[in-house]
Amino acid sequence: MLRADSSTSGTKLSLEGSEPTGSGTGDGRMTAGGDSLRSTPMEENCKLRNWDELIPDALGLIFSHLPLQEVLTVVPRVCKAWNRAVTGSYCWQEIDIELWCNRCHQSDHLDRMLQLLINRSSGSLRKLSVTGLQNDSIFSFIAQHAGSLKTLKVPRSCLSNSGVVNVAEKLSSLTFLDLSYCCKLGPEAIQAMGKHCKSLTEFSRNMHPLDVASVVSHDDEAYAIARTMPKLKRLEIAYHRVSVEGVLKILSSCIFLQFLELRGCWDVQLDNKFFKEKFPDMKVLGPRVIGFYDMINDWEDCCSDYFSDGSDYLAWEFLEDGEMGEYEFEHGWDDNFYADRVNIDREPHIWPPSP
Repeated sequence: MLRADSSTSGTKLSLEGSEPTGSGTGDGRMTAGGDSLRSTPMEENCKLRNWDELIPDALGLIFSHLPLQEVLTVVPRVCKAWNRAVTGSYCWQEIDIELWCNRCHQSDHLDRMLQLLINRSSGSLRKLSVTGLQNDSIFSFIAQHAGSLKTLKVPRSCLSNSGVVNVAEKLSSLTFLDLSYCCKLGPEAIQAMGKHCKSLTEFSRNMHPLDVASVVSHDDEAYAIARTMPKLKRLEIAYHRVSVEGVLKILSSCIFLQFLELRGCWDVQLDNKFFKEKFPDMKVLGPRVIGFYDMINDWEDCCSDYFSDGSDYLAWEFLEDGEMGEYEFEHGWDDNFYADRVNIDREPHIWPPSP
């Protein structure tokens, strides 16, 4: 049995129920049946350990699996060691607050949260996942601290072409970029990101059909991708109004492409035979859109038709806080940040069935 003891030297864990019969001595000697035994250093370490002295890197890895509110409001109050780990950079090398963003109804709260967490990362930020940025200024702030940033996900953000173009050079270390559902962005922003992000291997630019209902063509974006992102291995452009010519341009330029998502790209009329002959190792999703219930009911048919020559559509594959220190919020956490109900408008869209 494990028992936690508090002392001036820290929180300690000891083993109960496993002591041998006999008496103990102050120098680590034990007597059992008249024989003298000396505990080895390994045995002593197993019986007594200062868990509050766990290295900050390990604590940061553990705390990364906790909800954001608990990391910021509960963990720092446990002990000084945990408070140092949370307020330092150890917990904030990877920041994923997409779920929290769905419950944040005010853009200024989102901006302040990002400023707090990114400042805590102290330049070691490697991954950032956030949704619903409402202005170019906070995107510029992210870029200013993106020296080590490899993965950036900012879907459903109100960013402008000029705002992205102005800071694209500072995001040159990116290998993964998600600009899905950013309706105000166009080929200028995509070209700027591709021009400066030479190591980009994954790009997500999915759209919702309602957002592109008035768009005549997205071929200019396809050409921008083809010109500036030759190292792509994965590309997602669901519901783009892209033509066969636009897709062929991407395929001819992005020679390392392994996965291409074309869901809802109804103008792309390329059959399985074409892809099997020209790109045998590439996985293509779309343009057909399969609803959730259809996918369940037709599971066996989908599996049997995978890469089938008789399919009418492209082959596809199932893929798998506490004390805020110098930064305090005026009205407390519950009022400002944690809403009881999720903002339905920000929830993921339900994909419509194929026409």
